[in-house]
Amino acid sequence: MFELMQTPILVSLFLSFAIGIIGSFMLINRSQFIAAAIAHGSYGGIGIALYFGLSLLFTTTIFAIFLALLLAYISYYDKYRSDTLIGVIWAVGMSIGIIFIDLTPGYHPNMMSFLFGDILMVPMEDIYFMASIDAILLISILILYHRFLAISYDMNFALLNGLRVKAIYAYLLVLMALTIVMSIRSVGLILVIALFSIPPFIAEKFTADFRAMMIISGILGFVFSVIGLYFSYTFDISATAAIILVAAIVFFGVLLFKHKGD
Repeated sequence: MFELMQTPILVSLFLSFAIGIIGSFMLINRSQFIAAAIAHGSYGGIGIALYFGLSLLFTTTIFAIFLALLLAYISYYDKYRSDTLIGVIWAVGMSIGIIFIDLTPGYHPNMMSFLFGDILMVPMEDIYFMASIDAILLISILILYHRFLAISYDMNFALLNGLRVKAIYAYLLVLMALTIVMSIRSVGLILVIALFSIPPFIAEKFTADFRAMMIISGILGFVFSVIGLYFSYTFDISATAAIILVAAIVFFGVLLFKHKGD
């Protein structure tokens, strides 16, 4: 079992690092809907890559970054109508992907893996990509931590203090896009937001310190992944679905515990 699970555990470790950082910023920015739009819209990049025979990672990354910048502009300049526009971009991105996949000759049996993920079958190319994105996240958080935090809690105050709010916000969404792309093969576009939302939500219930929240989120993400992998191996079920269900059970358990405590 251990030999079979070595690669999924390594993937889980890389995912957990990203969950700790990006998941926590998604939570305090309340940007799960934006992240979901990037995730689902990125299916357009997958379809384009398949149709033109391009690199899946490269094409989807470029497409996701484009969506992130577009959504950054929309959510910054048109807050009152942003939900509608974000929903449209979500649908258009997926539609582009579906149409290009329909136009691509031949049968494509692995399309479901992009939607729901398969952490047991992540190729080495994706693992190297995940390691690279984690390195970018680490460097970014070391350099821009206080700026990210400032725009997340009070964008107007950050603007008054001379921070380049628009550029920092756009870069944060680009990091979200990169994180989503690195998770496509392992978690899938449909389930990725749940995995990146649940651990930070739980961590926030037990600490008010943001650094601690990132660390706890990352640890929880890894623990959920390992437990989910164990159940997947034991009961011969989908690993990604098992991971999400484990996280969801803990999520509702914490909600119940906190509700009784209040």
